[in-house]
Amino acid sequence: MELFLLSNGKLSGESELLGYAKARLQTMLQARKITSAVLIPYALIRSDYDARAKELSDALGIQVSSIHHAESPAEAIASAECILISGGNTWMLNQLLHENSLIVPIQRAVRERNVPYVGWSAGCNVATPSIRTTNDMPVRNSVVLPALNLFPVQINPHYIDAHLSGHMGETRDERIAEFCAVNPSESVIALREGSLLQVSGNDLSYFSAKDQGFKVFRHGHETQEYLDTQAIQSLVPFNCQ
Repeated sequence: MELFLLSNGKLSGESELLGYAKARLQTMLQARKITSAVLIPYALIRSDYDARAKELSDALGIQVSSIHHAESPAEAIASAECILISGGNTWMLNQLLHENSLIVPIQRAVRERNVPYVGWSAGCNVATPSIRTTNDMPVRNSVVLPALNLFPVQINPHYIDAHLSGHMGETRDERIAEFCAVNPSESVIALREGSLLQVSGNDLSYFSAKDQGFKVFRHGHETQEYLDTQAIQSLVPFNCQ
């Protein structure tokens, strides 16, 4: 299994999509001799699907086609060399994955054919067991459907622990702590901007373009910041096979 789970698509001031992860992505693409990928852009609401596909083609140096052109989305996934899932609204994305009957085809492609999966923001969220730790509003509906469950732990992308002056609502830490209090058997990995988790086979690695750590939230445990993925493996059983 090959997963790239990115907190976000671009860093502040960065013009190229996936630029901070480009070296890692191209190493994987070249090693596997991948020349094309299928983009699932369903999370995009105010952006053009084909424009996003072209942006990715230019960034990665491969041919990227948007799945909305396919007569059969499931067949497009069945023949894909690589799967790219864009950021945007996680609720919209997960709903359309179900409506287009893509949950099982993606799971089979990644788990059985070892097709690389690259997801950022919403695309990162749907790789986990559910989208309950997304930051997005449920613009499509309020039903929490199962997600792809390729990665066994909930993730909160775009994590920030700043407390804005004058903001009287809950902080992100407080919101995630609430999730863990209601779901005490589950953990949440908080990924800051410019960071990613990579799964290769059963090996897990972490990268941050800003040399920042990630946090692991678990009910009854002190929340800490880590740079070593052993923290994930020691807190929760990790097995992507």
